[in-house]
Amino acid sequence: MAFGATLWSWLAGGGVLDLPWAPSLGLRLHFALDGLATLYALLATGIGLAVIVYSSRYLPLHLEHQRRPPSDAVRFYFLLLLFMGSMVGLVMAQDLILFFVFWDLTAIASYYLIGYDRQEIESRASALMAFLVTGISAVLFMVGALLLYSEYGTFSIPRLAATEDSGWTITVAGTLVAVAGLAKSAQAPLHFWLPRAMAAPTPVSAYLHSAAMVAAEVFLLGRLYPLLQRSDLILDGLMAVGLLSMAVGGVLALTRDVLKQLLAYSTISQYGYVVFMYGLGGKYGAAGAAFYVLAHALAKSALFLTAGAVTEATGENRLSRLGGLARSLPLLAAGSGAAAAGLAALPLTAGFFKDELFFAAALERGPLYAGLAVVGAALTFAYVWRFWSGVFLGTAPRDPAHAPGRLVAPVAVLGLLVIAGGVLVGPFARLAEAAGGVILDAPTPIAPAYHLDARPENLMALGTYALGIALIASRPLWVGVATAIARLGERVGPECWYRWTLTGLNRLSDRMHDVEVRDLRSRVATVLLPSGILVGAGFAATPTRGAYTVGDVSRGDLPLILVLGLACLTALAATVPRNHLTLALVFSGVGYSLAVAYAFFGGPNVALVAVLIETLLALLFLGMLSLLPRDALERQAILKRPPIRRWRDPTLAFAAGTFAFTVVWGVLSRPAPQGSVATEHTGLTPAAHAADVVTAILADFRGLDTMGEITVLGIAFVGIGSLIRRGRLW
Repeated sequence: MAFGATLWSWLAGGGVLDLPWAPSLGLRLHFALDGLATLYALLATGIGLAVIVYSSRYLPLHLEHQRRPPSDAVRFYFLLLLFMGSMVGLVMAQDLILFFVFWDLTAIASYYLIGYDRQEIESRASALMAFLVTGISAVLFMVGALLLYSEYGTFSIPRLAATEDSGWTITVAGTLVAVAGLAKSAQAPLHFWLPRAMAAPTPVSAYLHSAAMVAAEVFLLGRLYPLLQRSDLILDGLMAVGLLSMAVGGVLALTRDVLKQLLAYSTISQYGYVVFMYGLGGKYGAAGAAFYVLAHALAKSALFLTAGAVTEATGENRLSRLGGLARSLPLLAAGSGAAAAGLAALPLTAGFFKDELFFAAALERGPLYAGLAVVGAALTFAYVWRFWSGVFLGTAPRDPAHAPGRLVAPVAVLGLLVIAGGVLVGPFARLAEAAGGVILDAPTPIAPAYHLDARPENLMALGTYALGIALIASRPLWVGVATAIARLGERVGPECWYRWTLTGLNRLSDRMHDVEVRDLRSRVATVLLPSGILVGAGFAATPTRGAYTVGDVSRGDLPLILVLGLACLTALAATVPRNHLTLALVFSGVGYSLAVAYAFFGGPNVALVAVLIETLLALLFLGMLSLLPRDALERQAILKRPPIRRWRDPTLAFAAGTFAFTVVWGVLSRPAPQGSVATEHTGLTPAAHAADVVTAILADFRGLDTMGEITVLGIAFVGIGSLIRRGRLW
């Protein structure tokens, strides 16, 4: 239904929903079904439908293997549909904050889907890894969005795209946004989380890691591409990351033995193509990236589902233990063969045209880029052949079980769509053209077709097939080197950095916990120190020229200054006494001094409340001290302070006081220029017969508060009385 509604809406001309959300912050519920949103929404809902059909048979078998109740399937479908809805909202969002909300929803849903088998340590660790990498990237995205808002005063993506600035803010904010998208799309060097995420059930891998989650993050690059393309530095960075991901993913895919691991690394490589095309730019880069995402999602999701069906039928998930399944599973072999042919860019498949546009974009930048494109495409040809031939060709080591029809049918349907895109490319091209126009913010007409001539794109395709066949035939010559590179990456690569960082943070957390639980002073210190550091960093990074003002001091202010000085001296004096009784009395002097200050500010009622509170606290302290053993108090009074406390406590107190002083002084010197409801309430103070708003709140509104308290006490007494009458308290 969602797929049909999306397709019908696009054919009807799309639509826009723009409603106020938080007007004071400039936020709006702004959704638009443009060409780019339609492409990704159709992928999310269409492939999501295939995955749900597949899951209807796969999930009961999966739960049965793990001896889990069938009711656990409810959580799976809820999370999958939550991800699908979040994905559709993400691609239609036209506001950066709204985009961020759906971005985080996809991260939360993916965390629980990857860790669906929560009883297994590997699943929990993989889910945490994916969540940390994508969560940190979300923070980078938010920082970039706030930078853009501070410069242009809006979170609206269309309004930001309409600006013509290309300065420092665009470069920095665009870099942060690009890094966020690259991290979540598993681009090198932040690619390590995706292969680990293959611990998830096969439908999750097929949906999130081929057509939805990873695709959503290159969608981010496409949505904000009108901003990103203004910086040559960002475009060059995209090309570099794309090439690195193509190489790393391709080489590692040629060395993997586990089916889903091979496909995971191929996904890293394939989305490297998309990022590379964004870096190349131009109409072929924009429309080609959109077409590539479409063709890849159809083919790769079918191959992931194939891996799950094969594992279910044979009980094996490694290429070295498989082979010869084409005779026993002919429909699955045909459907996955069509998908593999599309991914390898063979003629009569949609994948042929994705490579044609890829080659055209590379040719526009020069022969070097064209050569790199051919090498990358040849890697794809080699590892796709390795996957499909390793599963379906050769001799079967054992007779497989029957693969259920609902595990095979989605693969066959997706394979047919890949073939349909190679025969009737028009609808695919129009959708990619519409998406490319949004990406480039300009028309991107493309006309993919078969041409039996010697044009460069055809020659590059022939070169790709030849180089791919050469890689397959020469595997014994280079597999040792590729395996050594893979092992080196496992030992010193980014995943090791992640583990070292996580281990170090855990040790630091344990150490801080040991310090924190020693006593109350240590617990307070662990709060004040990070707060002081964060406030200090913010203060250092914020321009403060003209932010602080010093008013005139008249003779009439001297009594107030005297009282405030007395309060400061009393607070300092409270740190000196070792006798508990003296400490309690001196400490209460701080509150009494402030009560006098409230009276000078025209709030006698506030001063009376302060005197009452301080008196009650002083009596409470005295009563508590009278109940404690005298010898215990005497031992505490003569106890020597550890050397570390002699400098730690004054330093923390000084830092906390300094930062609080600077923040309060800055706020009072430069109040917010925008009015708020507080201003209106303050203006109504005379109508409440009060000198200030605090008096009005404490005096005039106190009656309502007291009535509520009396009501609560009355209800409590009624309950106690009923229990006493029934004898339940005895």
